[in-house]
Amino acid sequence: MMFEYLLYLIVIFVVLFLASAIRILREYERGVVFMLGRFWKVKGPGLIILIPAIQQMVRVDLRIITMDVPSQDVISQDNVSVRVNAVLYFRVIDPQKAVIQVENYFDATSQLAQTTLRSVLGKHELDEMLSERDKLNDDIQDIIDNQTDSWGIKVTNVEIKHVDINESMVRAIAQQAEAERTRRAKIIHASGEMEASQKLYEAAEVLSQNPQAINLRYMQTLADIAGEKNTSTIVFPLPVDLMSAFTKVANAMGGKGKDSSQS
Repeated sequence: MMFEYLLYLIVIFVVLFLASAIRILREYERGVVFMLGRFWKVKGPGLIILIPAIQQMVRVDLRIITMDVPSQDVISQDNVSVRVNAVLYFRVIDPQKAVIQVENYFDATSQLAQTTLRSVLGKHELDEMLSERDKLNDDIQDIIDNQTDSWGIKVTNVEIKHVDINESMVRAIAQQAEAERTRRAKIIHASGEMEASQKLYEAAEVLSQNPQAINLRYMQTLADIAGEKNTSTIVFPLPVDLMSAFTKVANAMGGKGKDSSQS
């Protein structure tokens, strides 16, 4: 009878020992194992056997972590107050460093991301924050990645999500954008006038090479007017040569009149 109780106790002890000694790690997990408080090795994935009371294990997730960086109050280089938030993507590439070198790598990375976001955006003007987000994202990512490298953390991407501006600055930016569009419209209009004048000059050069070309152009104009079915008004242009002939006759008659009055 005592032998049966002893056997039951041994079986229960073995079951409890195996339950406390066996660990199963998924494909994306690693276990940082400590033996008597000192780092031993990184294990996983799969079946892991630990010696109870002698070995301890800390699980580390190797998947990409998405961290929402809280909104930060930033004063830009041109003294504009804005609120900016971002999203950070990172993952653990060295479980040993992530557990040993920093107490809580998630909180440490979050605090570092917030301070870096404020310091980097504070060195740029508001226009750069709105138009050069890709460059700012790369700068923030490089700074955070360099500082978290000793923690076994790899920052894969940083994206600025929102840049919130107060209403007074929104109105000022709208006025600036309207003035910019007006300036561009005037420049485009002036460029069109210049191109039109150049084309007219080239057309005049071509028509001056043959006097009959201007008459053909007159005929084409009359054909265009007739095609519009305009019965109320008919415009008939006079050739320039005919007008010059009348001008010569008038000048000749005027010269004769002056000679007779002088005599």
